[in-house]
Amino acid sequence: MTYNENMQHKKKTIGIIGGGQLGQMMAISAQYMGHKVITLDPNPSCPAAKCSDELLIADYDDVDALLKLAYACDLITYEFENVSSKALHELETCVDIPQGIRLLEITQNRKLEKEFLEECGVKVAPWKLVYGAQDLPERVTKKQVLKTTTGGYDGHGQVVLKSDEDLKAAIKLAGSAECVLEDYVNFSCEISVIISGNGKKFVTFPLCQNEHINNILHRTIAPALVSSEISEKAERLALAIAEKLQLSGTLCVEMFLTESGDIYVNELAPRPHNSGHYTIEACDFSQFDLHIKGILGEELPKPRLLKRAVMINILGQDVTKVEKINREHPEWHIHDYGKLEAKVDRKMGHITILTDDILESLAEISSLKI
Repeated sequence: MTYNENMQHKKKTIGIIGGGQLGQMMAISAQYMGHKVITLDPNPSCPAAKCSDELLIADYDDVDALLKLAYACDLITYEFENVSSKALHELETCVDIPQGIRLLEITQNRKLEKEFLEECGVKVAPWKLVYGAQDLPERVTKKQVLKTTTGGYDGHGQVVLKSDEDLKAAIKLAGSAECVLEDYVNFSCEISVIISGNGKKFVTFPLCQNEHINNILHRTIAPALVSSEISEKAERLALAIAEKLQLSGTLCVEMFLTESGDIYVNELAPRPHNSGHYTIEACDFSQFDLHIKGILGEELPKPRLLKRAVMINILGQDVTKVEKINREHPEWHIHDYGKLEAKVDRKMGHITILTDDILESLAEISSLKI
């Protein structure tokens, strides 16, 4: 076998289910490594369309299209958790799915997710299953959050119970779907660990600190402004989860940190995550690089933070400000996902700022009123 033939033999065709910005950035990392990418998405103008070798236009639960993808690829990955796990079971005998369908099923259902996290020995907020309005309290005596077990995201499918006035909306939600009722965690900040694995070895990125507005991630600070003890504790929790999963690819573990130093795991994202976007510029390997390496079963380096960073999301209502920001701050890294229509609260891109002074950069961002 010649050198060129040997190199070509090592390259893979990777199928990505989902062509949003996460699929786009996965595809870019895979392309840099010389692999071929075929993406499946119902939108012909999806962000990943321009950086895929081939685009299959089909719904995520279209079994015939998924089988076509499977037979054309060496392995398949997914960019978000709204992929049909039932449809993926149709593919598992004909293609490798390194992330696993079990991980998808766990993260698609809050009941299964909480049970799994408890098996891992990590703290979660006290919770109970709600089958209907009869399982709700008659009076609101403490702050709680009612969430549908499936389908919720960015604040959709949930009701915060702060007073008896909120029970009406809660009763309506509980009558429409199975739910979980969680005690509200009085946290000092939200943190997340991005962790990648190859099924055997697991590596973590620096702990980051997240701020949400209207349940949508607004900005991420890396590393988090917490003690080394808290960072190490959060990392151990993420490693325990990854080991239990025998994780392949990248996973985000979202957590609440309390004033007393307790850490509660809020939820898992079974793929690269918005809070890990800073790793593209700020680390020697990005969360997308290690996702691709991980699902291929390659050895994983421990990622290093090259410089402190702040990442801020650009939503639909902010896109008109980007041109001015680009003129005034050419040193900032602006990512445009290439979405054709800007809608309010739709993630259109992000900005990563590499900085020597986090607080100064945060003040600059605040002045922009994004």
